[in-house]
Amino acid sequence: MSILTEVNTIDTTTSTKPQAINETTINSEIKTTFTSEEIQKLLPHRYPFLFVDKIIDYIPGKKAVGVKNVTINEPHFPGHFPERPLMPGVLIVEAMAQVGGIVLTQMSSVEGGLFVFAGIDKVRFRRQVVPGDQLVMTVELLWVKQRRFGKMQGRAEVDGQLACEGELMFSLVN
Repeated sequence: MSILTEVNTIDTTTSTKPQAINETTINSEIKTTFTSEEIQKLLPHRYPFLFVDKIIDYIPGKKAVGVKNVTINEPHFPGHFPERPLMPGVLIVEAMAQVGGIVLTQMSSVEGGLFVFAGIDKVRFRRQVVPGDQLVMTVELLWVKQRRFGKMQGRAEVDGQLACEGELMFSLVN
């Protein structure tokens, strides 16, 4: 499993003093965004079940904020519902879980496995999500136990309005 949390850059600074020694410093920057290509290196999901287009904010071991652009071309809309397309609630929860998966897969202490749902609690749907919406999901890590179980708080919004929230539990399987 890939870990994309740090980008190392080398900054070489030379002084103009005659007896100066070249100094090399390594600046370590924490990666705070992920493109769709980088997400696919981290998550096993693929079309039609990959529901995160990009990560716009990431704090290692704490939280991630991801974006899902909802389009009419998605395979669930012809059947849910033909005259009034709505993103199924279970897919909104799955999208939040995938954002949470970015946090979990980037933790070096839990490398080498697959995270799956272990439970879903206190999930509430507050607003419909329809084609044309941009779903912004914030998922925060609450705890990890024995490097195998984790609990996260998820929140999904559209235009600043709460669409869904709940607690997501994960288990690491080998």
